[in-house]
Amino acid sequence: MAAPTVINIHQAKTHLSRIVEEVAAGGNEVIIAKAGRPVAKLVPLAPVVQKKHLGLLRGTFAIPDDFDAPLPAAILETFEAR
Repeated sequence: MAAPTVINIHQAKTHLSRIVEEVAAGGNEVIIAKAGRPVAKLVPLAPVVQKKHLGLLRGTFAIPDDFDAPLPAAILETFEAR
């Protein structure tokens, strides 16, 4: 990993949007200095990965055996164009 970029506070205020975009896109860390003394560090946040909970609704409902059976003629007629 490359060394962090050091910028003064005036540059940081002037170009904050661009600096944040570069850091968020995986660029180097940025050290913000005041009068040549480092006072803050801008680093990208790690993406938040939510754990998946498979089978969370298991047992709360049942799919009938005839789920994919053809619909009765009376119901199909309601879908026909008139």
